[in-house]
Amino acid sequence: MGNCCESFFGRQKNTNVRVSLPAVCFVWQIAMIILFGVFIRYDEESDAHWAEHKRSHNITSDIENDFYFRYPSFQDVHVMIFVGFGFLMTFLKRYSFGGVGFNFLIASFGLQWALLMQGWFHSLDPATGKIYIGVESLINADFCCAGSLIAYGALLGKVSPVQLLVVTLFGITLFAVEEYIILTLLHCRDAGGSMVIHAFGGYYGLAISWVLYRPNLHLSKRLNGSVYHSDVFAMIGTLFLWMFWPSFNSAITDHGDGQHRAAINTYIALASSVLTTVAISSMSQKKGKLDMVHIQNATLAGGVAMGTAAEFMITPYGSLIVGFCCGIISTFGYLFVTPFLEKYLKLQDTCGVHNLHAVPGMLGGFTGAIVAAAATESVYSKEGLINTFDFEGSFATRSVGTQGGFQAAGTCVAIAFGLVGGAIVGFILKFPIWGDPADDNCYDDEVYWEVPEDEETIPPVLEYNNHMIHKHQDISESNFSVEQS
Repeated sequence: MGNCCESFFGRQKNTNVRVSLPAVCFVWQIAMIILFGVFIRYDEESDAHWAEHKRSHNITSDIENDFYFRYPSFQDVHVMIFVGFGFLMTFLKRYSFGGVGFNFLIASFGLQWALLMQGWFHSLDPATGKIYIGVESLINADFCCAGSLIAYGALLGKVSPVQLLVVTLFGITLFAVEEYIILTLLHCRDAGGSMVIHAFGGYYGLAISWVLYRPNLHLSKRLNGSVYHSDVFAMIGTLFLWMFWPSFNSAITDHGDGQHRAAINTYIALASSVLTTVAISSMSQKKGKLDMVHIQNATLAGGVAMGTAAEFMITPYGSLIVGFCCGIISTFGYLFVTPFLEKYLKLQDTCGVHNLHAVPGMLGGFTGAIVAAAATESVYSKEGLINTFDFEGSFATRSVGTQGGFQAAGTCVAIAFGLVGGAIVGFILKFPIWGDPADDNCYDDEVYWEVPEDEETIPPVLEYNNHMIHKHQDISESNFSVEQS
């Protein structure tokens, strides 16, 4: 029986997706059209009946429409999803098309499925059976996509586009369920998604990657690294993410002081993480040189970790401390933890999402729990406590200590959903029907893309970096020579 399973799962790889990819795209898009026709409708602020709604609710100006409050944040978040995440994944020397292109595919399908899944859980009108969407729904859909894009980072270069659509389908579904449990049933606060987005997405991708372990991936080692121009493109993604992260963490917070505070705290934490990342990166090299891998990734860890506590009264110096610590932890992760995980736990994490999303997201969740439990009326005011933690209705009698406990529990729920859900999805993806590449054919755009001829050869002198294992080689020791004609 074991030999049969091994023979089945170890069959010859066939990367021809001419039938499977169009079939999945067409079938799933047609399904979206049907489901949107049945369930999705405009909410009262985007419907043509807005004028009547204004009169009945004594609204005097169109400027009070939520669109004018939320759309700037939506723009920023949308850029992060499609440009920030997309270009951050272009660091591989031969997988830039796949990095940014498949990111585009995942997000485009994911946001449609997310509007449905989140609508069924959060905004389904029991009287009409319809889901009413507005600008805040679009922001939440982008957030939902982020979890699957994070998971893609762990699988980058090793899976087919059909597998990525399956990862997204299940990832969005799991996200909607764990988000409902954490935010609604446990009544946790997680404005920037340290728990529901980063911890879940990170561990979801890591679990899938662990199940899909490739014992002969070293055969593609020559392509598992960057060149000068690919790292520059990836740094563009980093800068977009870094600049817009305050919007990401504050986009769906309550209008007023909470949103203002979330942007300030994130802004400060991000700045702090840059300095500690540069410090540790320089200290790790004999001559103090910086590693672009660390600058591209660990500099963002402060924004990830600040997601949960962003709208809390963590204080500006508290935000600096969070960024300070996460920059160090994330950089150490790239230096030591990622090679350890691959060597001893058979965990192949292409982008290092363990260090940028999983661990900082987990730390951010527990940081939020501590800050919530330490909240006092003298710091927040009585009304401030109620507004910040939404102590209303059935939760009106909840204490801050209890809230802190539920915040910690929510973090554990996110991690559990990521690990268990990822393991199940990973097993589904092991079936040899998805068109994934062989171990000696990974990290290469030519498998799924038409690549221009002038990009087919890579001068070996430009191959200098590897996201998994840093090559300690000084340029002065290089044996390359330049020939002049």
